Amino acid sequence: MRGLGIRASRSVEVLKAGSPVIAGFAALGLLAALLVGCSAGGTGARDEGPARTAPVASAVPSPAASPVASATPKTVNAVRLVKDDPKVSTDIKRDLKPCVADEYPVDVSYGTLTGGPANDVVVNVMTCGDAVGIGTYVYRDEDGTYRNVFQAEEPPVYAEIDRGDLVVTKQVYEKGDSVASPSGEEVVTYRWDGDRFAQQGRIHNDYSHAVGGDSPAPAATDDAG
Repeated sequence: MRGLGIRASRSVEVLKAGSPVIAGFAALGLLAALLVGCSAGGTGARDEGPARTAPVASAVPSPAASPVASATPKTVNAVRLVKDDPKVSTDIKRDLKPCVADEYPVDVSYGTLTGGPANDVVVNVMTCGDAVGIGTYVYRDEDGTYRNVFQAEEPPVYAEIDRGDLVVTKQVYEKGDSVASPSGEEVVTYRWDGDRFAQQGRIHNDYSHAVGGDSPAPAATDDAG
């Protein structure tokens, strides 16, 4: 028992005498911890940079991809477009003159009809006095040059863009009808098939002359094709 007690006391003395060794171990442990910490910190710093910058780069859109810029229509000189078009009849070119000062009787619409990267242009040419449509044209932008891809020159005629389709309305006159009071109308819908406009449907409306001469009759026919 005493022997155990002596060994225990000696052990205590050894521990006390060896405290510098323990301090050395502690110093080595601290140095190892510092090395590990530096290594982890260095790796963390290298990983942290790309982690911050990647979301920022993806969150800022390129100006070229802005939907507002792509939706802005490119305006054209419709009068010059029609006058320089070899497909337009000579009579319409001759009649296309200013009504007042430099104001020409043309209506211009921009929209998507042919699926190109730029807006298509629909031009309606009318008379000055009664605004009767005498010609309608569709121009497609092909690498900065406008090409005539549709025209109708049988007055009275007027074209509009309706949800990606070209809708052409032609007034129907019978004997004795005045310009302001046609007997009916033909509404023809066209759709671009990749190379030209193909007819999709036709609606005929008969007008009643009982009330002011401009009320459509209830009956209408729809002929596709």
